[in-house]
Amino acid sequence: MAIITISRGSYSGGKTVAEQLGSRLDWPVLSREQVLLQAASDYGISEQELTESLNEPPPFWQQVLGKRLAYVKCVTAVLLDHVRQGNLIYHGNVGHLLLAGVPHVLRVRVIANMEQRIEAAMTQAQLNREQAIAHIQRVDTGRSKWAQVLYGVDWNDPGQYEVILNLERISVGSACETIARMAELAEFQATAASRQKLEDASLSSKVWAAMAKNPLTRSAGLEVTAHDGEVTITGNVGSTKATAVVAEIARGVSGVKVLHSEVGMGADWHW
Repeated sequence: MAIITISRGSYSGGKTVAEQLGSRLDWPVLSREQVLLQAASDYGISEQELTESLNEPPPFWQQVLGKRLAYVKCVTAVLLDHVRQGNLIYHGNVGHLLLAGVPHVLRVRVIANMEQRIEAAMTQAQLNREQAIAHIQRVDTGRSKWAQVLYGVDWNDPGQYEVILNLERISVGSACETIARMAELAEFQATAASRQKLEDASLSSKVWAAMAKNPLTRSAGLEVTAHDGEVTITGNVGSTKATAVVAEIARGVSGVKVLHSEVGMGADWHW
C-alpha cells in the first residue's frame, strides 16, 4: 500500500504526470476536483462555497479558521476514505498537507517554467497570452496565501516534498519512472504504525466533517484528535445547546468507541 501526492501549480503538467503514472502502475488516480465534488455531495455543502474555501484565501480581517477549516476537514475525510482502500495517486495543490498525519506518503512536486505554463493555459483554456499570465499568477498567489493561513507553511518550500520534478529538464515519462521507483522504497510502504495513524486521521476528519453538516457546530473553534477509536474534542462553542450537539454528533460517527468532550463556551467561535 503506497500513497503518492502530486502537488501541481496551474498548468504545470502535474495532471499529465499523475494520469500517465496511474497507467504505468495500474493504480487509481484521484484529482482534487473529484474530491471536491464528492465532498460537496457527501456533506451537503454548496460546491461553489466548498471550492472557494479551498481556492481563495480570506481577506486579512477574516483570517480565522472556523467554517473554512470545517470544509477542509470534509475534503480530508473524503480523500482519506480513498487512501484507506489501497494504492492511490492524488494530484492537487495541497494533497501533502491534507495527508500530513499519514507517514507513508510520497510527496511529489511537479513544476514547469512560466513559458510552458503560459502555452498550456492558452491551449487548454483558450486564453490569450495576457489572460493566461494573469490566471496563473492569481491562482499561484491564492494557493500560497491559503496554505500560509490554514497550515502556516509555504507550499513552495522544497522541504515540503521528497522530490521536485522539473518538466523543463525531464520528460513526463522520466518523471513517472522516477516516482514509480521511489514508491517502491521502504520509507513509503505502510506499516502497522502508519496504518494506525491513517485510521486515526480518518476518524478525526470524519468527526470534524460531521460537525460541518450542522449549522450549530459548523463554525465552532474545535480541535478533534483520535486514537484507536478514542476521540477527544476540545475548544469552545457559542451556546450550551451547541455543547450538547457536539457530543451527540461525535457519538453518531461510525468508529467512535470512546468520546471525551471537553467543549465549553468562549471566544473561539468563528463566523
